[in-house]
Amino acid sequence: MKNRMELSFSAISANESFARVTVGAFVAQLDPTMDELTEIKTVVSEAVTNAIIHGYSENEEGKVYIDAELVDGTVHLVIRDEGKGISDLDEARQPLYTSKPELERSGMGFTIMENFMDHVEVDSQLMEGTTVTLVKRLSKQNALCN
Repeated sequence: MKNRMELSFSAISANESFARVTVGAFVAQLDPTMDELTEIKTVVSEAVTNAIIHGYSENEEGKVYIDAELVDGTVHLVIRDEGKGISDLDEARQPLYTSKPELERSGMGFTIMENFMDHVEVDSQLMEGTTVTLVKRLSKQNALCN
């Protein structure tokens, strides 16, 4: 069975927790473990924060879009912005790299996403935005399917 949610919101830091809680509530339908739910909410926070902080300039109005889909016990998330894009994707995916060290960012966003999800794909075009695709198969669903 397939279930889908679309969400868009202003690219401001105050909306990061809204995105995290909303996706968490949507995914809860699959009855994930607490660890799985925490991991999914964490990657949403990381991807949304990246979109807000790195996608748009400080006073630039922008939007963040989330498409979430639940298909046969697997969570599919697509988080995107229409911002600046990433000039060097390989560099941006390196642990501890941040393009805004003045904000005391840890530079671990992509690393966290890769550790918590089964599949992470990042597509970015300069001046068009960035799309992060995340996929996680839930363990309880694995047991039900075997």
